[in-house]
Amino acid sequence: MSSQCAAEQDAWREVKDGWRPLYGDVDSMGVAVEWHDFRTARNFNWGRTFHPRSLEFCLNLQGHGEVGGPRKTDYAPGNSGYYAIGDEPLPASRRAHDHHQFVTLEFSRKHLQKQFVQNEADLVPQIRRVIFGDKDEAVVAPTQPMSIQQRAVVSSLGEPPVSKAAQILWYQSKAFELMAHFLFEPKDPEFFCMRQKRVARERVERAKELLSRSLANPLTLEALGQEVGCSPFYLSRIFSREMGLTIPQYLRKLRMERAAELLRTGRYNVTEAATEVGYSSLSHFSKAFCETIGCCPVLYPAAKNVILDR
Repeated sequence: MSSQCAAEQDAWREVKDGWRPLYGDVDSMGVAVEWHDFRTARNFNWGRTFHPRSLEFCLNLQGHGEVGGPRKTDYAPGNSGYYAIGDEPLPASRRAHDHHQFVTLEFSRKHLQKQFVQNEADLVPQIRRVIFGDKDEAVVAPTQPMSIQQRAVVSSLGEPPVSKAAQILWYQSKAFELMAHFLFEPKDPEFFCMRQKRVARERVERAKELLSRSLANPLTLEALGQEVGCSPFYLSRIFSREMGLTIPQYLRKLRMERAAELLRTGRYNVTEAATEVGYSSLSHFSKAFCETIGCCPVLYPAAKNVILDR
């Protein structure tokens, strides 16, 4: 375990079970998604949990916090924002006696450089400077109200897929959804270059093909990006724009449609169909099947009036 990782764990020990890592590790993977839910009797030194040379996004549901100094940025309930940590510690605290509930997305700058090297020009200027600038300077951006979409994504974080392979893709996609509107320059679709549109469609079609090949063990978002020739964050963006579904939503649709095909043959029972498309939990499979197909899987073969929405 690195000294920084140990320092972070030691800092969060003060709030006991109030810190829950959901995915990743900044030191070993360059990315981490974390859930926080705690109260403290005194002001909590939030800055102790930050990683040097990193960029962190915070989606603040409840409680008051502040980052930076001497001019601090306040994190009030319902606000979101980001801050970049340099080599020196960045002051930050959480108010005593508040009920703090928030999500953080933490990235090493090296990890982000790797992810965005092909899409650097699409990033907003301040984010571009943080990731690709010559100096690992500290930057604290103003907060802004969380969007309806961000709130919906945050509320879904507690119910990831059961499959470990699917969880990786799912958490990566959720992280992108939460931070996307901080990252990119808005582009007017009327002026979006025709070549870019064509390349984007080709990349999305290639991603769809790759997803359909391995429903039980899907590629990670990073691996998909490598296969189609762009960053995973950019792939998520263009996929959602082209398909009207996120990559995990599209993957679930593929899985349920395949499971329905297997059940219609009469050669697979529900358990076998679930396993074939990567589900180890029958309850999770049944819920996903009902929501996608409109019928419980045990009833599906006899439900002749059910039509797949393709």
